[in-house]
Amino acid sequence: MRIQNGVLITVENGRFEKGYVDFENGVITAFGNMDTAPSYDGEVFDAQGGYIMPGFMDAHTHIGISEEGFRWEGEDCNETTDPVTPDMRAVDGFYPFDIAIPKARKAGVTSVVVSPGSTNVIGGQAAVVKLISDNNVERMVVKAPCAIKCATGENPKRNFGERKGRSPMTRMATAAIFRKTLEKAKRYMGKKEAGEDVFDMEMEALIPLLKGEIPAHIHAHRSDDILTALRIAKEFNLRCSTVHTTGGAPIVNEIAKSNIIPIVGPCIGPAGKPETVGGSLAMAAELNRAGVEFALATDHDVVALWLLPHLASITVREGLDEDAAFRSITINAAKAAGVDDKIGSIAVGKDADIAVFSGHPFHYLTKTTAVFINGKREA
Repeated sequence: MRIQNGVLITVENGRFEKGYVDFENGVITAFGNMDTAPSYDGEVFDAQGGYIMPGFMDAHTHIGISEEGFRWEGEDCNETTDPVTPDMRAVDGFYPFDIAIPKARKAGVTSVVVSPGSTNVIGGQAAVVKLISDNNVERMVVKAPCAIKCATGENPKRNFGERKGRSPMTRMATAAIFRKTLEKAKRYMGKKEAGEDVFDMEMEALIPLLKGEIPAHIHAHRSDDILTALRIAKEFNLRCSTVHTTGGAPIVNEIAKSNIIPIVGPCIGPAGKPETVGGSLAMAAELNRAGVEFALATDHDVVALWLLPHLASITVREGLDEDAAFRSITINAAKAAGVDDKIGSIAVGKDADIAVFSGHPFHYLTKTTAVFINGKREA
């Protein structure tokens, strides 16, 4: 298959004003300028002067586990009975028929991180999922787990302290529970490595985190909560991304020094609680000026996933470099989830997840003309 005659934005490997992409068996085999393209006698999709891009990726969503159009029946995002549930897996609550999936796909979104919510201090295991039209989540998964979802700030306090009268009632307790659990997991891992016959499913789930095989995705809006997340990650030598990071403006330099990939958003819509009041639409631009690579997120279903390119366009309006905006919903999202070897840019050997647009992807009149995932046309 060849897609041709469009402005090709590879994200990592240049821009071609009249470009093409070839793929076979779901994998990209060639790309470049049409003037130097080899002859091709296979199936061709003509972009007709539009834009050809890697499919968009959202670094933090609850699609499929907070189902659109449902109430409690489709709400499988937060196991609110215990503040520590690292053994919970997002894929076990994922509904492939969520009506939000085809809407997002039509907007050019081809993959997402599906994450447990932020009610718990440690909420469970996130997964990277491709938005293919399938009835089995196992065929949609790219990587599971891709991260352990954790939380600071108001949410654990509200669910356990305010509603249940139990710990954590304060930010101090949230941090303490986080530390206690990680220390317990370290000791458990030591026993296993020493050959002891032990088994604890919660502790097993945290071993990849402690070994640095997957990161912690830590819910943190306010600057003090962001610093708490960074502090604990440093204490336990964890890879991490702060999720939301909306109030990070006062500590941009601290974030830059941490070398994390912060996940920013949602930055559109009203502030839904006190910890989001200080959020800024210019947060992405401020991080970019500080040299920070970051990813954008809708936090679907807080903001509908199909609005991801519009969210990115607003950050450009607020001062973000356009190339950085493209990176934030492609390769940087993939890096934050540890799947940048497979998706996130146009490169030979990567999955053929490609979106074609009638015009500039951030223009309000632009339509998605085709979406390919694993080389198969899905929209």
